[in-house]
Amino acid sequence: MPIKYLIDENVDPIYTLQLRKRKPDLTVRAVGELGTPPKSTLDPEILLWCEEEEYDFILVTNNRSSMPVHLADHIANNQHIPGILILNADFSIGQNLEELILIAEFAFAAEYQDQIVFLPIS
Repeated sequence: MPIKYLIDENVDPIYTLQLRKRKPDLTVRAVGELGTPPKSTLDPEILLWCEEEEYDFILVTNNRSSMPVHLADHIANNQHIPGILILNADFSIGQNLEELILIAEFAFAAEYQDQIVFLPIS
């Protein structure tokens, strides 16, 4: 199964636009778009949405502080998530995009399950 990304609402919308432009075969959605959780949805609810079988999205976020706690709670409730990727604040948008594209092209779908991964991976 190919990797799919859900872009958190607090991530600059340029990420969604550029991922769609640079890798049109990649499924990229952003919180607040049709068919995704509405803006202001709490993080635990977004994690639930990401794990649903028909969605199965890796969350891309810049939330370094509370997301580890939310993931731990999620897993403690015997739930799973395809993964969480945390953007690197020291990277340019272009560098973060390259990392996301690299993951989409070469990672296995379950490679990041139940993990938070801080970019870069390369």
